Amino acid sequence: MSLPVIDAHHHFWDPGNADYPWMAGAEMAPIRRPFGPADLAPVLAENGIDASIVVQCRSDETETEYFLATAAATDVVAGVVGWVDLEHPEVGACLDRLLQRPDGGKLVGIRHQVHDEADPDWLIRPAVRRGLAAVFERRLTYDLLVRSRELPAATAVARDFPAGRFVLDHAAKPPIATGFDQTWADRLATLAGCANVWCKISGLATEASWHDWDADRLRPSIDHAWRCFGEDRLIFGSDWPVCLLAGDYTRIKTAAQTCLAAHGPSTLDKARGANAIAAYMLKLGER
Repeated sequence: MSLPVIDAHHHFWDPGNADYPWMAGAEMAPIRRPFGPADLAPVLAENGIDASIVVQCRSDETETEYFLATAAATDVVAGVVGWVDLEHPEVGACLDRLLQRPDGGKLVGIRHQVHDEADPDWLIRPAVRRGLAAVFERRLTYDLLVRSRELPAATAVARDFPAGRFVLDHAAKPPIATGFDQTWADRLATLAGCANVWCKISGLATEASWHDWDADRLRPSIDHAWRCFGEDRLIFGSDWPVCLLAGDYTRIKTAAQTCLAAHGPSTLDKARGANAIAAYMLKLGER
């Protein structure tokens, strides 16, 4: 039996009901509107996607609660990567409250916008480390939203929590628009030395020049991620609707999967399903 095809990274939001500071500026106007399950479902169906993971956009537990309720009511959403305050002294109780909700089984991971923190070593603060310990004690995955600057700290915590599962979002956002960056490449390779880290092939088109890119522009970064992580630790994600800044869903998916397929059908097949299931311990088919 073939595994379901999974989009392991997308978002829902409504700028009319909440504040998204990162969405400011004229260049973000095309996506500064509500996006929800009714917008996503036909796009996934058109592209042969069977299940998806919705990922946090705001540092707010109410968003996580909304995502959990939405996932429970939406057949296609298999999991939620939410947010809690990792530095909160009662972070374990916060996680338990979410997990004990009727829809809490949909919570598969936690994320924080680490690359927006002033401190590049935010991840290795004692309070954050205590929060990560609480995440892993509950068998949740932690999504790393970092750039090259924060990769050394990400590597440090991945080494310190060898039993924890980490997923690197957007391959740490290589600066594709300005060319191949060796510092990013070296730091990515070091992180990949931690066997408990997976890497999402997601969000790369928006790191290129939005109106001047194709699969060949993405290929050097994806090829390097493949050399570092291998076929068992790469995961496909669309980063919809952020990706719409650079192209429609089909174009984004086709470019990423063309680059992955260059490394053989097994690489593509695993990135489209099996690796996400392993990284997030997805329980597909449960409501």
